[in-house]
Amino acid sequence: MLPRLLLIAVTVTAGSLLAQSPAPVASAEPVRPTYPIPGMSSSSTATAAAAPALPSGVSAPSGYILSANDQVAVEVFGEEDLRTNGRLNGEGNLSVPLLGSVHLAGLTLTQAASRLTDLYARDYLVNPRVNVMLVGYAKRRFTMLGQINRPGSYEMPDGSPEGIDLLEAVAMAGGYTRIAAPERISIRRHSNAGKDEIIRVDAKRLARGDRGNFTVLPGDAITVGESIF
Repeated sequence: MLPRLLLIAVTVTAGSLLAQSPAPVASAEPVRPTYPIPGMSSSSTATAAAAPALPSGVSAPSGYILSANDQVAVEVFGEEDLRTNGRLNGEGNLSVPLLGSVHLAGLTLTQAASRLTDLYARDYLVNPRVNVMLVGYAKRRFTMLGQINRPGSYEMPDGSPEGIDLLEAVAMAGGYTRIAAPERISIRRHSNAGKDEIIRVDAKRLARGDRGNFTVLPGDAITVGESIF
């Protein structure tokens, strides 16, 4: 009887230990909390996607007159679908929503806005408010030739689209060569009369401050002369 009772006791003890053991916990992927972007709701996100902001403009000089290949942005307040951004074509026209091709070259930014306002008010909108902003200048270039270290064609700096000082133009082209004659510089310029004119400049005097400065205009071709030994 004793061995049988001992077997029963061992069996009961083992069963009790198994019942007390904790069941294995299944591993689970940790939950990653998500956080809203401060100041941005789902509705504001949708609005931002539907109406992209206009590009930032450049600081145009007062009274700047638009020309072919200038890049502008047009905004009609309250009319998101009428926003546009593009370059004037070679004839100075801009493609505008509803209006089609509109000639803006030769106008200031204020005059361009007034023209578009009149056109929209004529057939499409009641009391439209239009803003025209300069986004980028047309590429304006000048040419450096002769006794200069880096002859070639150069773009006017963005901050000086209307022209730069002659000495600055020389610096952009790497300065004079060893045999240059700065006192004998000639500038070929296309005049409004349709003919080229040649302007002679003594850059030595300019460098000394004797005669003020000389402004290089877009389209000018500057030739630095050679010293005569």
